[in-house]
Amino acid sequence: MEHTSAAWLTEAAMAAHRQGSGDLLRVVLIVMFFGCILTAWFLLRGYKRKDE
Repeated sequence: MEHTSAAWLTEAAMAAHRQGSGDLLRVVLIVMFFGCILTAWFLLRGYKRKDE
């Protein structure tokens, strides 16, 4: 059996289709969630007023 990059890519795509996105999707969603929180904190901290 000959292994070429096209055959490997096709096999990987078929395996991903059978298994679903699962762990990768979960990691992406968690990173996006914490990234949004961090971005909001960074942007909104500039609006804090100092009472002097």
